[in-house]
Amino acid sequence: MDGFMRKDPAVKIAYSSRYAGIANAWKKWLGEMQGLKTYGALEKKRAYEAEFTRRIQQNPDWNIRWKNLLPRLNQLYTEIEPYALARDYYLETMVRNNQILAQAANLQPLVEANEGTIENRRKNIAENLEYFYKDYRPEVDEAVLAAMLEMYGENMKPEWGGADVKAMAKDLGGYADFAKAIFEGSVLANREKMMAVLARKPDEIFNDLTNDIAYNLWESLQGYYVGKVQPKLQELQPQINLLQRQYMAAQIQVFKEKRFFPDANSTLRLTYGKVRGYSPRDAVQYEYQTDLDGVMEKYIPGDYEFDVPQKLIELWKSKDYGQYATADGRLPVASIGTNHTTGGNSGSPAIDANGNLVGLNFDRVWEGTMSDLNYDPAICRNIMVDARYILFIVDKFGGAGYLLDEMKLVKREEEAEKVIAQQHQSPIHQFTNSPVTNP
Repeated sequence: MDGFMRKDPAVKIAYSSRYAGIANAWKKWLGEMQGLKTYGALEKKRAYEAEFTRRIQQNPDWNIRWKNLLPRLNQLYTEIEPYALARDYYLETMVRNNQILAQAANLQPLVEANEGTIENRRKNIAENLEYFYKDYRPEVDEAVLAAMLEMYGENMKPEWGGADVKAMAKDLGGYADFAKAIFEGSVLANREKMMAVLARKPDEIFNDLTNDIAYNLWESLQGYYVGKVQPKLQELQPQINLLQRQYMAAQIQVFKEKRFFPDANSTLRLTYGKVRGYSPRDAVQYEYQTDLDGVMEKYIPGDYEFDVPQKLIELWKSKDYGQYATADGRLPVASIGTNHTTGGNSGSPAIDANGNLVGLNFDRVWEGTMSDLNYDPAICRNIMVDARYILFIVDKFGGAGYLLDEMKLVKREEEAEKVIAQQHQSPIHQFTNSPVTNP
């Protein structure tokens, strides 16, 4: 996708949101794995579980009630592992990350429609397809599908569909040729052909779709998943969930000295922390704040990720920052803090100890993406765009200073500015975050 986006501005516009979503998940998983390995999360968890076992063995009542908890959980996780991996390979390669098979899946209700439901389903699918084709580029999706088919064929268990995909690719000359055959043979790859199918009689729609190469491939692989993978997941996951509840209750009793926090997923919540830099590895130290000079250091003319508008360059060269500059003439852009944030927190307001809006949360540092699984206050940092930079962009760059008339701007005293400059490791302002409903 990146290669196509760099070659064609129209593709960049059409795929930027999709690309960003996939890239963010990919980078998060890489960061999680790196952080968990680097900071010994597995070893810490094993030591914790060993201490749990030691304590319950010293208490006859606890030992009777909970001695089989961890062994049983380990057994169930071992059993579910291949099915969980198969689920991820199926969903990531055949549903989420290529568009043509995802649309094939969306056609299933139409294929299964009866005389009483087909017209309503046909209408809904036609509306969804019009929206889909607006930004669809078959040449991009074909390249993506070739990569996804290879991942599926080479990594999915043969008996769960991997052998079928691998054999079809071999017969056609390779995974790229397999993807090409799908795009040449499927009506889904072409808006005019697909809309023409939808305009036909119900029995003709059924025949066209059930004989379509893309729909057939999705239906076949979905059959393997529903028939051989999903039932085992539905059998094992409830058992794990039940034991996890029992384990949580046991920990609360066994570790009286430990503070346990409730699961805040899907709730409105506040997190608190301090603005603070960190050291991710030996001899590397990151300060707590970046400024516009740093943006310009990364400036690459014409690059769609690191290009900078000419007006911003001119404002930077003239240091025309208005009232938003620091005492020493810098323009703050972003800061990091010890708040625990996660997916869905992007756009959350960051406020100081006095309730003033001082920024917006939008990311985590690379090493801190592991925080959902292993929060370490030494290196887990959220990233916030500074309110002064937001106001600067609105006012000086965007020319919309009149919007500031609707705001109450609270200016930081010069003395507080000096304190923060002197205390990079323990700044005075605390931040809280409240998440927005951002899936």
